[in-house]
Amino acid sequence: MASIRGVIFDVDGTLIDSNDAHARAWVDALEEFGHKVQFEEVRRRIGMGGDKLLPEVTGISKDSPEGEKISARCSEIFMEQLLPGLRAFPGTKELLTELERRGFKLVVASSAQKEKLRELLELTGASRVFDGATSASDAERSKPDPDIVEAALHGLGLPPGEVVMIGDTPYDVEAAARAGLRTIGFRSGGWTDSGLAGAIAVYDGPADLLAKLDASPLAGGAEGASAAAQAEKTPQQRYV
Repeated sequence: MASIRGVIFDVDGTLIDSNDAHARAWVDALEEFGHKVQFEEVRRRIGMGGDKLLPEVTGISKDSPEGEKISARCSEIFMEQLLPGLRAFPGTKELLTELERRGFKLVVASSAQKEKLRELLELTGASRVFDGATSASDAERSKPDPDIVEAALHGLGLPPGEVVMIGDTPYDVEAAARAGLRTIGFRSGGWTDSGLAGAIAVYDGPADLLAKLDASPLAGGAEGASAAAQAEKTPQQRYV
């Protein structure tokens, strides 16, 4: 297994306890437009982009006139009514700052729209640690298509084998795999281990990974991993 030097983070359900809020915003917006959809039908699709969620639960294209109005109203409800009550998961700030201290390059790959993502990252208390952030605004297709993850990977400037994705849904695992990345799963978004099948390790959330960091796939830190990899090379290879 290649040494990990970069980490791509999902945000909703991974760093911020916001999955229920996103689902509630969709349900309420849909009801305003005459579409009665059960909360759980929406909730289990949070993690994929609105371009996929909306047609799956209603048959309405997000790019249609009605779809655009529903999506806009959903964003309004989320930003104005629900975002002010959201919080980061315990250990989020501490995990991010510790990973930065250990030399990892950190970026974000989220299916949220750019304006939502900016506000969500502020809630981490450590938004400065990120070297970049890609959102649904930066890719043609949302998760589980790999476009957003591939854009984040490009921003890192590292080969896929040296990067891991951390996410909380099957859509993160699938998008990462399609981009050639391994995934660390968090149960914090509401999925069980079976729902996160394919992840190389699964933790309860940021605090759990932080507590077990030295026994995790991220043990040793990026700087230590890089030094170890260099030590294994011959002197001639080091200067190629």
